[in-house]
Amino acid sequence: MTLYQWFVFFLFIQIVHFLGTWKLYEAAGRKKWEAAIPVYNAIVLMKIISRPTWWTLLLFIPIINLIMFPVIWVETLRTFGKRSQLDTILGIVTFGLYIYYVNYTQKLEYTKERSLHPKNKTGDTISSLLFAIIVATLVHTYFVQPYTIPTSSLEKSLLVGDFLFVSKVNYGARVPMTTVALPMVHDSIPMTKRKSYLSWPLLPYLRLPGIEDHIKRTDIVVFNWPVDTVHYFFEAKGKPGVIKPIDKKSNYVKRCLGIPGDSLAIKDGIVYINGEVLQLPERAKPQFSYAIGIDTKNPPVDLENLLREMDVTDGVGFKSELRDTLYFRALTAVGAERLKNTAGITSVKREISKSVEQNIFPNINKWNQDNFGPIYIPQKGKTVALTLESLPFYQRIITDYETDDNGTKNDLKVTGNEIRLNGKVINSYTFKQNYYWMMGDNRHNSEDSRYWGYVPEDHIVGKPVFIWMSWDTNGKGLNKVRWDRVFTTVSGEGQPQSYFKIFLILLAAFFVGEYFWKKRKEKNS
Repeated sequence: MTLYQWFVFFLFIQIVHFLGTWKLYEAAGRKKWEAAIPVYNAIVLMKIISRPTWWTLLLFIPIINLIMFPVIWVETLRTFGKRSQLDTILGIVTFGLYIYYVNYTQKLEYTKERSLHPKNKTGDTISSLLFAIIVATLVHTYFVQPYTIPTSSLEKSLLVGDFLFVSKVNYGARVPMTTVALPMVHDSIPMTKRKSYLSWPLLPYLRLPGIEDHIKRTDIVVFNWPVDTVHYFFEAKGKPGVIKPIDKKSNYVKRCLGIPGDSLAIKDGIVYINGEVLQLPERAKPQFSYAIGIDTKNPPVDLENLLREMDVTDGVGFKSELRDTLYFRALTAVGAERLKNTAGITSVKREISKSVEQNIFPNINKWNQDNFGPIYIPQKGKTVALTLESLPFYQRIITDYETDDNGTKNDLKVTGNEIRLNGKVINSYTFKQNYYWMMGDNRHNSEDSRYWGYVPEDHIVGKPVFIWMSWDTNGKGLNKVRWDRVFTTVSGEGQPQSYFKIFLILLAAFFVGEYFWKKRKEKNS
């Protein structure tokens, strides 16, 4: 929905509210016109039902308001004498329209000083649960979101089994685009294949101010996978996938290597930005595939123990029956140097793709994962020439990520040598938002921008800032906590340091202090 459509929808809701409640306002000693003034009518209603004025704010926060509306319906009914279980059920299942029946057909008995405390344990439990869900949803949506690392694409920096806190405030929290969705779940209902949201109505993209001006090169970023679709929610197997709203696309985490306005190229696996080698932070440890020559007459002693010492986590295996070449799917430069100095190792050669790969963006059959570009990273407000040669780089941006001035999907067609956008012949295009280039540190084992291109600004979720738990699954059925990674920061200078011991000390100090404070309070009383 466009902003204009949302404005019309908002006015419609105000009319619905006025027609269904104006007699209630009069019964409470207010003027009936107060039920018709947007926002003000909600403030007055909070006073009528004896609830805090700040509840009004919750009615306008997406997702939170889905919880608040039923609460307000029930509170309104109870304020005017409709306190039975049936009244509560009717108020909820009719989406508040039961209030119309009360407003026009019932004798209105306004209870100004009614008790706000639940009359039984069940009511108290439900009230506490709703409050907890509201707070948790608010934090999850606008401040901090938990995230689990599922793949090894950022191995060494972030490990499979790391549990993160992703900050929404660093780059600015994105207001949810899906307005009707279950709180604190992503695209599907847990334990089912049912989607957890409605694809209509959708809010336009809006991001709140952040504490950082922009994403910086080498930042680790969580974002919605731009080309994500999901299969088999409702349709039979084999039919096209469901196109998800932006904020319900799968969450990915990669390192941002190119920011808006950059020229990016990859030469023999090394990333160049604006013609210079990109300098990675100390904590980043890029990995590549290696072919390791083995002296079959004098092979390395205890190779398994050597791999454990080097913390090799991806697959390792012989490339042939001769067992003279060992293939490492992922190895750091430090690990490669260690092997070079190991007896029984005859050669250490980094694998570099030379042949053309058809699945590499933008699918023009020129590049591969190790030799790529240069390409331009689009910047908001910048204009590029649009030709048949340059169109593959920006076609998805024009057709999938951006719209015309009215918020309508662009119609892009190529007729002969002409490129037509919404019926007009064009030879240039101006970008409406910023774009980023995201890649994994595990360069030969990462599905990233090399395969599907740019990440739009409206797909950015947040910045991982803290590892609160790390669970090591070694593939042998033995799981253990990586204590050295618990309570460590994701970014920063130097190697990660665990603050878990400090946390335990502070926690113990808190409980000891609380114990003596209570003792002192009891003594003084």
